[in-house]
Amino acid sequence: MPEQGRRGHDGPPGTVIRPYGDTTGDGMVQLSFTLPVSPGPRAEGAALQLAQKMGIEPAMVVHSHGIGGDFTFLVVYGSVRHLVDLDAVQVEERAYPLLAPAEVNGAIRAGLRRKLVVLGACIGTDAHTVGIDAILNLKGFAGEKGLEYYRELSVANLGAQVSVPELVARARTERADAVLVSQVVTQKDAHLRNTRELAAAFREAMGEARPLLVVGGPRFDPAMAADLGVDKVFGRGTTPGEVASYLVSALVPTGAAA
Repeated sequence: MPEQGRRGHDGPPGTVIRPYGDTTGDGMVQLSFTLPVSPGPRAEGAALQLAQKMGIEPAMVVHSHGIGGDFTFLVVYGSVRHLVDLDAVQVEERAYPLLAPAEVNGAIRAGLRRKLVVLGACIGTDAHTVGIDAILNLKGFAGEKGLEYYRELSVANLGAQVSVPELVARARTERADAVLVSQVVTQKDAHLRNTRELAAAFREAMGEARPLLVVGGPRFDPAMAADLGVDKVFGRGTTPGEVASYLVSALVPTGAAA
């Protein structure tokens, strides 16, 4: 029986799978990385040795080029024997309904009887506003309008490199219901340190009266919200509609959207 269709320990057929490359269940994967070795046969040999130690066998180098100094960027392609048990996969499922803009506006109007105040920013040294702009700006992302489009949301985009004390002060002044923070720069886990600093600062300054804290970025794990001290973490590919729907679920009294 092919590995692709084998039965998991407690699951139905098909719950244990292998990667797909050229044919079903062939286990083919592609991996890219950089080695501190000058471009050439030695770098490619080192890449194949690394791939073999990672369980990719047979492997081939399908791309290699120098990236300055004694460094080489490489891509290897090969087969792994590892299996994935879908029944053992743990992910955070969306626990709230996805609402249309009109439904979001209606819920806020009925439940709060005022506009819901949202502040957005990139904190620390992060100057990459593409994420926060995609969620907040009118033009939006992936065919969806940003939060500025929603009539019942009062949105302020503070931009890049906003200090945490400045964000706390602005949230207090604006009486923000929610603070959205985007973190794209992730070297040496800067996004995690910045988020923990953010959570600690709001907790110290405002206690239980702090606004809802939402962070997002391509390297965040949505399951880390509690560990980071925030209310919600969004990963890559998040759309404005998902964020707006979450804000309603978290901040608008139950039943207001009915």
